[in-house]
Formats: sequence, structure tokens, C-alpha cells
Amino acid sequence: MPVPSNLSVTRNAARRRHRFGPWLALASLLSVMTVVLALAYWLWQPATLRIAVGPAGSDDQMLVLAIARAFDAKAGSVRLVPVQSDGTLQSLNLLATGKADLAVARGDLTMPPDASSVAILRRNFVVLWAPGGRKGAAKSKVTDIAALSGRRIGMVGLGDANPNLLRVILAESGVNPQKVTITQFGTDHISEMIQDPMLDAFMMVGARDDKTIAETIAATTRLRGEPKFLPVDVSEAIAERHPLYESEEIPTGAFAATPQRPDDKIETIAVNHLIVAQTSLSEDAVAAFTRELFIARPALAKELPGASHIQKPDTDKDAALPAHPGAAAYIDGNERSFMDKYSDYIWGVVLLLSGLGSVAAWLRHYLRREERSENALHRDRLLKAISSVREASSLSDLAAMQRAADDILRETLVCHEDGAIEDGDLAAFGLVLAQFHQAIVDQRAEIARTADAEAMKSDSAALQPFSISTAAR
Repeated sequence: MPVPSNLSVTRNAARRRHRFGPWLALASLLSVMTVVLALAYWLWQPATLRIAVGPAGSDDQMLVLAIARAFDAKAGSVRLVPVQSDGTLQSLNLLATGKADLAVARGDLTMPPDASSVAILRRNFVVLWAPGGRKGAAKSKVTDIAALSGRRIGMVGLGDANPNLLRVILAESGVNPQKVTITQFGTDHISEMIQDPMLDAFMMVGARDDKTIAETIAATTRLRGEPKFLPVDVSEAIAERHPLYESEEIPTGAFAATPQRPDDKIETIAVNHLIVAQTSLSEDAVAAFTRELFIARPALAKELPGASHIQKPDTDKDAALPAHPGAAAYIDGNERSFMDKYSDYIWGVVLLLSGLGSVAAWLRHYLRREERSENALHRDRLLKAISSVREASSLSDLAAMQRAADDILRETLVCHEDGAIEDGDLAAFGLVLAQFHQAIVDQRAEIARTADAEAMKSDSAALQPFSISTAAR
């Protein structure tokens, strides 16, 4: 059997395979790496949350800016972007219109329909007091809330929140709110308020350790005598009928140590100052924000003492303003694990990679179709060569056929190693090759027997004249 003429074609196919094979493998590797890197970037990209807070320069804004700096310094899973507003009402409007993800507001304001609490920044207490009167002057007749009927009250804070709260207190205390005149002052006009002799009492709402409240009470004392604090005796009833309010106590000495102001604990009403979000906001993002906030709180409290008031919201389902599901998951310890969050994405990537692998395998199979076809031709040629081997008449012809078969075997093994042909094809080729080798062995034996027979016949013919001459003698 001569060396197959198209064996060079197979070698050319092998060269093409070696030329395109590395590029195909590189392309597949780059595709997988691109998918993995894109997924990793998406999973570990920090969530960016916009928080509406105001007005400019307020304690709320200072605290939010400090929280944003703490998040940036930690480089955690959340970034906080403050959005300045004119006040809590505008903050809630920005939240409702989707221009902010979070907002800082008092809990007794009208919230967007889908709002939920994320954290309590502080608890604001109602402080009501009447001036005691200057020395030598008649003391104030306002000794309790019932005595406020027909009086004028100076109130710190603009907007409707504080007047509405006072009206609730008055109504529950049996005082007609229409008979009480309210005059509101901004925080930059407190001195005017305490100097107004027409005012019979004052009201402020703020944190228990609010310096502005303590300074205002001290200034009132200097100008108009020792204050008389007015307790809200119906605080529990108010809390029961108005779930956004809570019954609280102002402890002794909350506003001054010497002399103690107040000199005894006072019943009052408290309202939460909150960070709120739309319930539709991502649970994972809110859970991450809540977690980062409470991790950063101890460090924030060293920078801003007001940060120590940050508390976890009420996670009860029947709360007046329910906690956001993400915040509740963190607080209740029900946060989803990594697999819970991303198992769907991981399986999606697995399926995608499986699909890419199938495509790569098909492409590889397609590009090697010529090699498989040529290998099948070689197998058929070996099968046909068995007949030629049995007709060979010389060992040199058998040697040439064996060399050709060795070349085919070498090429077939290379194709198998590269995946061009499968195990089943190689097994079929092996059967044909075994038959071919057996035919070679048999034919060599046959040629050797024929050669021996001819040699013996030749020897017999040479010896025959010698035998005749011997007999003649």
C-alpha cells in the first residue's frame, strides 16, 4: 500500500487546528473571565442611596453629612449622597417623587403612602414651661396645661408639626385649642420670644439633651424668673389614641444641674425623628445601610454627641410606621445569606457558562469536521489495504505499507488527543489496524514459506545432475 496521497491534507488540517485551536481556547477563556468579572463587579458594587435632609446648617444635616463621611471612609457596601432640602416637608416630597431614596423627617408628619421607617435618629420630647415671674412681680398663674385656656404660647419651630402636636395635647387635656393663641418663632428669634411680655408660656420640641432647649430655659429664668414646667398628665392616653406619639418622662435635672431643672421628673409626649424610605426600595440596600449605620454609630457619637440617640425602629407589623423590610431583616437577624441573595444569579451564570461551553464544543467539533472525514478515509483505506497486503509478493512492499500505516496511526492519535475524533472512532480504527497488522504478519510468513519452498526446489534441481552422474559410474 503506497503512502496515502491525502495524508498531506490531514497534516494541513492539523496545522490549521494548531493555528486556530489556541485562539479558540483563548476566546473561550476571555468570554468566561468577562462574565465572571462582570458578575463580581455587579455584586460588589456599593449601593448608592440619596438622602434628603434640611435645612442647611441644621443638626440633621450635620449628622447626615457625618454619616456619609463615615460610610466613605469605611468603603463598605453603601454610599450615602445627601440631597439638601428646605426642611422636613420638602424632604418627604423629594422622597415621594423619587428624587431621593431616603428622607429625614418627624414621624408625625404626613408620610408618602408607601413610606416605612429605617432608623430613629432621635426621640423628640415636648417641653412646656411658664415663666415664674420677676422678683417683686406677681407669679404666673399658669401652673398646669388646664390653665393655658385663654393664654398665649410662644413656640420654637416653624411649620405645622408643633402646633398640631400642641392642639392634640390641649384637646386631650380638656382645653379648647381655639382658646389658646400660638405664636411661632424660628430658632434664630428665640431671644425675641423670651423677651415678649405678652407670652404666658413656652413650648419647644427636641432631644432630651438639646442644648438649645437648655439655653432657652436658662435665658427665660434670667429674664422672667424660675420656670414652672407643665407636665402632660394625659400622655398615656394620647399615646394610645395617637400611635405616632409616645408617653415619656423628662428626668430630673435634664436642663440644669444646679439648681436642678426640672426638680422632679415630668410626664410628657415624645415623637420620633426618623430616616424613612419607600417600601419599594431594595431590601438588600436598606439592610446594608442599616447595618453600616449602627456599626458606625459609636464612632459618630464621638464626633457628634447627637449620634448616640440613633435607635432601631419598631419592627412590629402593627407599628404606626412599620419598619422597612430590609431594616427589619437586619434588626431581627433575618438577613439573607450570600447564597440566598445570589443563588439565582449564580445558577444563571452556571447555565450561561454551560451554554458557552456547549457552543465552544460545537464550534470545535465543526472546525474539525475535515479531520474526522479524513480520518474515516484513512480507516477505510487501511481496511482495503488488507487485501493488498495479502497479495504483496515482497517484504519491501510490506515494509512500505507498514510505514504508511504508522503515519496514519500517528496522525490518528494526534487527532484523538486534540478531540477531533472520539473514543469510539479510535476503537474502530484500532480494530482495523489490528487486522492490518495481522495481515502483515501472515503475509510475511507466507512470503517466507514461499521463499523457503523455492529455495528447496532450486537446491533439488541443482543436485539432480550430480545424482545421475554418480549412478552411471
